[in-house]
Amino acid sequence: MSSHTIELTDALHAYLLSQGTRESAPARALRAETLQATPRHRMQISPEQGAFMALLVRILGAKRTIEVGTFTGYSALVVAEALPADGQVIACDVSEQWTAIGRPFWERAGVANKIDLRLKPAVETLDALIEAGQAGAFDFAFIDADKANYDAYFERCLTLLRQGGVIGIDNVLWGGRVADAAIEDEDTRAIRALNAKVRRDARVDVAMLPIGDGLTLARKL
Repeated sequence: MSSHTIELTDALHAYLLSQGTRESAPARALRAETLQATPRHRMQISPEQGAFMALLVRILGAKRTIEVGTFTGYSALVVAEALPADGQVIACDVSEQWTAIGRPFWERAGVANKIDLRLKPAVETLDALIEAGQAGAFDFAFIDADKANYDAYFERCLTLLRQGGVIGIDNVLWGGRVADAAIEDEDTRAIRALNAKVRRDARVDVAMLPIGDGLTLARKL
């Protein structure tokens, strides 16, 4: 028993990955490629977060999912692996450069046919889905993009989700900056505001988890 989440040392984190995840070879290779390709590799979710999201997708029985912010494609890959053969990830991003890194690994994992990558501002993609009558048609959404637009992404994803569907919101602890009153940059203020909003939002059940850089789960009521 513990009243506080355990601190993860490097050794304990390595043990967690070796015993607590079943990362596929293509997913592992994509992480390695991202590490070599860019110093911004920390933007990629951790393997344990990927494993958690994949399990959540399976528990939900999800078939249609949305991803806002794809980067090099690791989260899209692990979610697509968890979907049934006719499942779909609509992946929203604006970078051809970063998403191009992931495409070969999607192919290698046999999930490229499940990932519908849309390279335009995510608000445009989400609005188009709503206008096309897709409200309530999705099971899971994952938000991990520019923080200033988190509220806009949350509102649109909530519209697109079915009752009982779940939104995952990444970076909600923001490296600890959300708890430092001296930090007042735009991104930190945006995350604080959304955290406070979701906590009091009667449209969802909510839990904030200390996984990765903080992950909030909001279940649509």
